Amino acid sequence: MGGSVSVPEKSIHEFTVKDSSGKEVDLSVYQGKVLLVVNVASKWSFSFFLFVVNLYPQIQNDSSRVSIKTCFVCFGLGNSGFTETNYTQLTELYRKYKDQGFVVLAFPCNQFLNQEPGTSQDAHEFACTRFKAEYPVFQKVRVNGQNAAPVYKFLKSKKPSFLGSRIKWNFTKFLVDKDGQVIDRYGPTVPPLSIEVKTLVQNLLSSLAISIEVS
Repeated sequence: MGGSVSVPEKSIHEFTVKDSSGKEVDLSVYQGKVLLVVNVASKWSFSFFLFVVNLYPQIQNDSSRVSIKTCFVCFGLGNSGFTETNYTQLTELYRKYKDQGFVVLAFPCNQFLNQEPGTSQDAHEFACTRFKAEYPVFQKVRVNGQNAAPVYKFLKSKKPSFLGSRIKWNFTKFLVDKDGQVIDRYGPTVPPLSIEVKTLVQNLLSSLAISIEVS
């Protein structure tokens, strides 16, 4: 169920997606750019994510083992600030590196406990108004299952996680190089401005600058 699905496309630049107003966008326009592709949501709740990850094995084996105390602790760890942290840092990361060829591609998704219930334009307005997003916010997509957006089938096939290819929650991030190849994948708890992501972005952009000078 979580295994990788083979896709014929060799690069993210071979895909066409739709923006928040429904207009088609050929991702080949991002050739030569370093991309961070993120499935976003406006009402993300980390508490539910912790509950599912920590208790799901117990629920499967013996539902009686899920105690009220355990549920309380897991929900107490919830922090709706993860939405703000991710969006704020995505904006900061984009502003810092956009002139060097870095772009964030945001795809709203409502697959995780209805955390993005509005329209694609609602999601776009939320990102741009509240978090001053200047990067593209596309049409809402599905990221898992048979009806997952083709671009997400591609991303997952190139970089499955250690638990399988499925996207586990909102704000999963894929780093893509200038040739459209998926370099790395980060879970929702990895802040966009974390050293690991920034180092890779800087290295990829340095490589991009060198290739431009040579050509």
